[in-house]
Amino acid sequence: MTLIGIAQIVIFFGIVLAITKPVGTFLYRVFEGERTFLHPIFRPLERLIYALGGIREDVEQSWIGYSASMISLSIFSFLAVYLLQRLQGHLPLNPMQFSTSKAPSFATPMTPDLAFNTAVSFMTNTNWQSYSPDAALSYLTQMAALAVQNFVSAAVGIAVAVALIRGFARHTAKTIGNFWVDVTRCTLYLLLPICILATLFFVAQGSIQNFKGPVTAQTLEGAAQTIEQGPLASQLAIKMLGTNGGGFFNANSAHPYENPTPLSNLLQMLLIFSLGAGLTYTFGKMVRDTRQGWAIFGAMAVMFLIGVFVCYWAEQRGNPMLAGAGLERTYTGSQPGGNMEGKEVRFGNAMTALFATVTTDASCGAVIGMHDSFTPIGGLVPLFNIQTDEVIFGGVGAGLYSILIYAVIAVFIGGLMVGRTPEYVGKKIEQKEVKMAIIAVLATSLVILGFTALSSIAPFAKNGYWNPPGPAAANTNNNGAHGFSEVLYAYSSGAGNNGSAFAGINANTPWYNLTIGLDMLVGRFLFIIPALAIAGSLAAKKLVPTTSGTLPTNGSLFVVLLVGTVIIVGALTYFPALSLGPIVEHFQMLNGKLF
Repeated sequence: MTLIGIAQIVIFFGIVLAITKPVGTFLYRVFEGERTFLHPIFRPLERLIYALGGIREDVEQSWIGYSASMISLSIFSFLAVYLLQRLQGHLPLNPMQFSTSKAPSFATPMTPDLAFNTAVSFMTNTNWQSYSPDAALSYLTQMAALAVQNFVSAAVGIAVAVALIRGFARHTAKTIGNFWVDVTRCTLYLLLPICILATLFFVAQGSIQNFKGPVTAQTLEGAAQTIEQGPLASQLAIKMLGTNGGGFFNANSAHPYENPTPLSNLLQMLLIFSLGAGLTYTFGKMVRDTRQGWAIFGAMAVMFLIGVFVCYWAEQRGNPMLAGAGLERTYTGSQPGGNMEGKEVRFGNAMTALFATVTTDASCGAVIGMHDSFTPIGGLVPLFNIQTDEVIFGGVGAGLYSILIYAVIAVFIGGLMVGRTPEYVGKKIEQKEVKMAIIAVLATSLVILGFTALSSIAPFAKNGYWNPPGPAAANTNNNGAHGFSEVLYAYSSGAGNNGSAFAGINANTPWYNLTIGLDMLVGRFLFIIPALAIAGSLAAKKLVPTTSGTLPTNGSLFVVLLVGTVIIVGALTYFPALSLGPIVEHFQMLNGKLF
């Protein structure tokens, strides 16, 4: 690791720390219904939306009503995205004429299984893409389907997090808020204003925003190169702020139109972390003890810093097989210059490792480097980040409600240690809350490990009836441990609602499109619904006074307990699978074997 690389990481974290309190305070005011400086602009529009939708902002919902509203919006979102994809050939703003008989030869058909996978992906805030967007989707589909869902799915995640916070903050209450009000306020006062400013910034940096068709340019070698155009910057802003991650181009944030400068790269990473970090302070404000929020932030920060420096060390050390001079292979030492395969050469190893860690700590999935080309340990970090259920700052809302579920498990374990009924922020954690937390954690691991096992050994999953004939039937570009890691990463990314990939896998087959789609549904809804059930249960309880026997949950001891719970649960659940993938691949690399 270099001093400059370390400094870049530390400066980034310092900025995240500096914006956490102001962002969290603003979030608190928005969701508490307090007046903000944006009210003169957006309050009339907010009232109009309530009037058109028949929404009474003074009427709140139980957790069951809140869940039903969330599910109904999600079903509508799925159908809208699916239909727009299937009908895009008959709709305007389609200069490449995708889904028509005049589509270019490189176009990817939006088959029913691929459209299903994509609709589920954007509805669940995953943005997994089994296709190249610039070779499959019209401008209208990119804007009306994908960009709109980037707003909606992000607002849903934040609303759920706020509802869970209300469960901890309220006592003897039957309601946890109004879903439609929370989603509306989140979109109007938070997502839209920030995205407007970010879009203008990205355009100023060099991102494109137009409705032109592709243009042909002549390269220095004299060859012709087709350069796609489109309304990119507006989608770029919400894909980062909403931790969606789906790119306008296949190269995602490695494309110079999507990420033109070092400043745009820094802003994209800050957008990914800003709301997840800010929500920790919002939690502290709403439970009337900001130290509780800083304890959650501290646990997230510890896991983030461990991950990013392990990933950076592994990539800077590189492949020991390339440490020797000439044809000499010593299998020891560091690769000169580090492992630059698949890296963003404009920004270097440190920024690529930081971006990979940030995007997988949050459920974003945007990339500037190909995770498939990382060293085994470097690739293990983003993979394990996702498998922790995205608790490390996490996606918009998802990070907070995920880590609060782990906090429930942590205080339960702590209570067992001291022989007391566990308590957290003044609420007794009892059987129902623990059961809901366990359901959420087990559901994601079940689909990740189950589908990975089936896809690794079943003939019909690997190269049978469910996949097209020919070379692509093998699905993975690598065999052995690395090929297994590609499959494991795909299902981890789906269930974690992340969307990034070990890009060596060919996931555009009926088998992968359908199973990853189910994977994403389980990862989204079997985490959200238990979280809302916990919120409803806790909101109805009385506050318990703090005594000398109460486990403190606002200090360093709880941070250690919470980090330990996340890592131990993740290790116990996934260590056998990780041992078959990146861990064994690391030792094979040290012995001179690559895949």
